[in-house]
Amino acid sequence: MATAAETLAQLAEIPNLTVSAGAPLSRYTRFAIGGPADIYAETADVESFLRALAVARRSELDMMVMGGGTNLIVSDDGYRGIILRFIARSISAAGECVTADAGAELQELVDFTAAGGLKGLETLAGIPGSVGAAVYGNAGAYGHSISERVRVVRFFDGESVRELDNAGCEFRYRESIFKRNKHWIIFSATLAMERADAGTLQKTAADIVKVRNEKFPVTMKCAGSIFKNLLLAELAPDVAAEVPSSVVREGKVPAAFFLEQVGAKGLQCGDIHVAAYHANLIYNAGAGTAASLCGLIHELKKRVHERYGLELEEEVQYVGFPRV
Repeated sequence: MATAAETLAQLAEIPNLTVSAGAPLSRYTRFAIGGPADIYAETADVESFLRALAVARRSELDMMVMGGGTNLIVSDDGYRGIILRFIARSISAAGECVTADAGAELQELVDFTAAGGLKGLETLAGIPGSVGAAVYGNAGAYGHSISERVRVVRFFDGESVRELDNAGCEFRYRESIFKRNKHWIIFSATLAMERADAGTLQKTAADIVKVRNEKFPVTMKCAGSIFKNLLLAELAPDVAAEVPSSVVREGKVPAAFFLEQVGAKGLQCGDIHVAAYHANLIYNAGAGTAASLCGLIHELKKRVHERYGLELEEEVQYVGFPRV
């Protein structure tokens, strides 16, 4: 197996691949937190990406593929290995079908479809992150998810580039087959839309962005909601009985409800804060660290478990931490 130095040299020979050593991952995460990666490489070219992936696999280093970095908590020590990113971001339409590269911003896709009079993604307006990440985690809001529109996903399964239709993606609430096969790499998604009035769609999207920006300003160093909402039907009867019907949406109970009951609002650990107005929003107020962020998340989970017996599940993923 190749050493780090040999791997870096091999990656540097691949066309259309940008490679660097010791790149601070705080540059690529919305929390603006994270130490350096031993090797960081990105490309918008599928063939170059696959060549880089092959080199990484032949090395003695760990490797992970990174998306937009919106939902990542990267260790203060960084990542001992290779970070690969696919950054192609083109979006095109053919009739009522739209194809978007995985590296395109979800908001760009929402804007593109709304402006083109294509209905179906406007309720996803303002959700940070890339199209690939949105498909991976089945992103959604206001009772709708991207899975409703996905027709085909093109991806690499470790052996070949292939496609899955909607059923094959096995979408569930904030879940997909890609999330259960983390070594698979999404390259693009084709979505089936419907014709509608562009002005109406753009207004709907703009109104949602306005509301979302009041809670999650684009300048805020955060990942949006930290914890997944819970399904009312899966709660223990005594816990469900404590949930006011007014907070239930589409059969889901906001994690923020339980967090608020245990005094989460306004808590802080160093420069990491829980918003005073939203119990499921944690942000980096300046020079926050991953250690402080993880500590605060642990405290919130502990409080909810002690009060309700619930295990809150993070929407974020952890990078560079010891395997347990």
